[in-house]
Amino acid sequence: MTYLYFPGCSLHSTAEEFNDSAQALLKALGLDYEELDDWNCCGATPAHATSEFLTAALPLRNLVNAEKQVEKWARTGDSAGAAPIEILVPCAACYNAFRLAERLVRDGGAEGREINREIAEITGRPFGGTVTVRHPLELLSRPETLDKIRALVTRPLGGLKVASYYGCLLARPSKIVSFEPNPEHPVAMDNVMAALGAEPVRWSRKTDCCGQSMAVAEGELVTELTNRVTQAAKEAGAEAIATACPLCMMNLDTRQKPATPGEALLPVFFFTELAAVALGVGKPQAWWKRHLTDVRPALELLEAKRSA
Repeated sequence: MTYLYFPGCSLHSTAEEFNDSAQALLKALGLDYEELDDWNCCGATPAHATSEFLTAALPLRNLVNAEKQVEKWARTGDSAGAAPIEILVPCAACYNAFRLAERLVRDGGAEGREINREIAEITGRPFGGTVTVRHPLELLSRPETLDKIRALVTRPLGGLKVASYYGCLLARPSKIVSFEPNPEHPVAMDNVMAALGAEPVRWSRKTDCCGQSMAVAEGELVTELTNRVTQAAKEAGAEAIATACPLCMMNLDTRQKPATPGEALLPVFFFTELAAVALGVGKPQAWWKRHLTDVRPALELLEAKRSA
């Protein structure tokens, strides 16, 4: 299967390291992908605050383009355009927006039919429901993929204690976006971290909201929410945090404050960065320069653990 791949705005700007490491990981696992042609911003997070129509229309336009691209594959013989067709959406905010729009149309209700009719007027065709939205974590956490990851690890994460932070967008609304048996206690990222040789920590705030959508209007509140997350991770013994959301990364990486003078900040990684490090692929040194919270303490600790 060849997957479609939607990077979104963040992965082409503030979270380039997420995009680079995600693609390096997919290539290492032998998973073929092709970036979606002519993609547009999914609207997260401003669309839902300004326009109910744009909240659904922006991701639906991308899904219509995905169906066009698959049909092009079939006409030209390019890629593996056979069903089922899935589009990988790494950014948790984009994934949430895509899943909500996809579900709205698939449910077949009056609102979904109307928005799809309007999309057809704009793009020349409706969304036909032949493309399914997936988050890479759903794919990577499948037993067969975890086995492949274990076999490809060249530099295990040496028991590094990692707090897997899913945030709210991969967990809620649970019946639409979650791919976990227990949406309030997700384990997909933990399982990937364990396959890489890390030690996932048990902690209480893995699905808490970091408040990113209020970052400008309620800065102090967002800082408080962010530090609740990082402090809980520290109290659980974490030596690093892994996330799948560029918005969460922005908060955790820039708003962390020490609870006491001189307390070290907790390094934060995209889960794909840690995976790429363990598999020995990509260009991590270029990624670390983009982090505002120094990741060297975690990397030095990892080297010490490997050498012990």
